[in-house]
Amino acid sequence: MKDSIQFGCKEIDFHLEYSGRKSLGITVTPDLYVLVKAPVDTSINKVKEKLRKKAPWIIKQQSFFLSFQPKTPSRKFISGETHLYLGRRYRLKIIREKNESVKLNGRFIEITAPDKTRAKLLLSKWYLQNAKIKFHSIAQLLVDQFRKHKAEPSSIVLREMPTRWGSCTAKGKLILNPELIKAPKGCIEYVIIHELCHLIHRNHTQKFIDLQTKEMPDWEKWKMRLEKLLA
Repeated sequence: MKDSIQFGCKEIDFHLEYSGRKSLGITVTPDLYVLVKAPVDTSINKVKEKLRKKAPWIIKQQSFFLSFQPKTPSRKFISGETHLYLGRRYRLKIIREKNESVKLNGRFIEITAPDKTRAKLLLSKWYLQNAKIKFHSIAQLLVDQFRKHKAEPSSIVLREMPTRWGSCTAKGKLILNPELIKAPKGCIEYVIIHELCHLIHRNHTQKFIDLQTKEMPDWEKWKMRLEKLLA
């Protein structure tokens, strides 16, 4: 069942499931979903009382996951429009010619195409091609860094994810959002290190935070940059 509680000026929606478990558990998923699992004889009032006590933690977790949600506003893909690449802003220049290409030229991203309606597709392909090269180059050094923990991803793949910058599967596959190519190198390193830490600690425990801090002492700075840059 779905319900909600009020905590200060913030409303927290949650989904409640009853089961044969002995204690009440609260989970916040990466898509900001609050799931409550409770014993079958638990009253809704007791559930809400527990949620209010845990509200600060829930809001903190949602805020944490929110930093991994791409928020880049929609673009029109016309000349003069600004686009990000590795943390720098470039102006788009559409050149109408028979051949198709995308390249950096000074402070411009030049897109050559016979029809300007092709600009969005060509730029997306260019971002993806560069993301494959850059991400694997950056990740290789970090993967080597984590071998001392006897942890190594089974593979690193790129996948468009509307609500996440990265993820780590139970089988050790690291998934990176190609949209990260728009962020500075430090932000990319932060997301990769975050996911590599999940190879060792699955949940965001204090041990997870301690490991992340050990491997990247200034991770909070890059987390904030990522939040602000693509907001």
